[in-house]
Amino acid sequence: MSAQASAPRARWSGRQFHNQPLESHTHRFLADLWNAVREETGGALDIAVHAQNAGIAGSDPQALSMLVAGELEFQALMGGILGKVVPAAEIQAMPFAFASHAQAHLVNEGRLGEYLDRECAAKGIHRFRHGTLENGFRQLCMVERPIRTAEDLRGVKMRVPDVRMSRDLFAALEALPVTVNISGLYEALRTRRVDGQENPLVITEVNRLYEVTRYVSISRHMWSGFNLLANLKFWRGLPAEVQDAVQRNVKRHVARQRAWTDNLNRELEEKLAARGMIFNVADVATFRRKLGGFYESWKREFGATLWGLLEDETGRLG
Repeated sequence: MSAQASAPRARWSGRQFHNQPLESHTHRFLADLWNAVREETGGALDIAVHAQNAGIAGSDPQALSMLVAGELEFQALMGGILGKVVPAAEIQAMPFAFASHAQAHLVNEGRLGEYLDRECAAKGIHRFRHGTLENGFRQLCMVERPIRTAEDLRGVKMRVPDVRMSRDLFAALEALPVTVNISGLYEALRTRRVDGQENPLVITEVNRLYEVTRYVSISRHMWSGFNLLANLKFWRGLPAEVQDAVQRNVKRHVARQRAWTDNLNRELEEKLAARGMIFNVADVATFRRKLGGFYESWKREFGATLWGLLEDETGRLG
């Protein structure tokens, strides 16, 4: 009998989508996670990891619809886009809320995280409490000129993800937000459909956006991470011992991913500068002075309970 024929057959199988390339700070850690689960469960749970959402039309929003419908088992997704189904999740990207990525993870694993878990479950989604993968703080990357103060953003066509909070932020800063999915961002910059983009440096690196932008203005205006999510019905259909194996490996491999990505984001300032990108530090005080109305609007949107959970950890915003 061949080794293939004698191998145990998976009792449960599925797919894990994420929106980054194979060579990214996301893919190999998710692959390690599910490989470890496959080994620990003796092949009972077999999850295939697909970079760039397996190339589906519609990118992250379509993948999220598939997750909710039970057509996809696992997804890694930023809170802003998750907010299309779970509005509370947008709070993860509140501008200038977090002093460090470590603080962001503590908040997402604490009382605010518990609140998000309940909101996700109400929409048929399981959110892994220790499954928030690191992306990093978002910086401004421009084609033709740097951003030094908020005044420099006036009238600038700034690419933003399909996230309402991002659109609201740059509208408040008097830029012109233009929604482009990550799969189309390189071409949008190359053809000058947009003047710039705002992402962690690791996204500029793994998507080769340094080829179509020149200036990096360090602003740290939003923290960005990917929530590890499961279709709730699929998750609840797994036996406790399989769930335990998944939870253990989520915690282990997500911790590895966070540390590696944080280190890479720090190293990339020097690496991208060596490629010819020009860095400056933006005067974010000028940004924050324009955001009073922004914070008041989102405080009303989220309500006193969720807003209070955030400010209990970050201090007063606005």
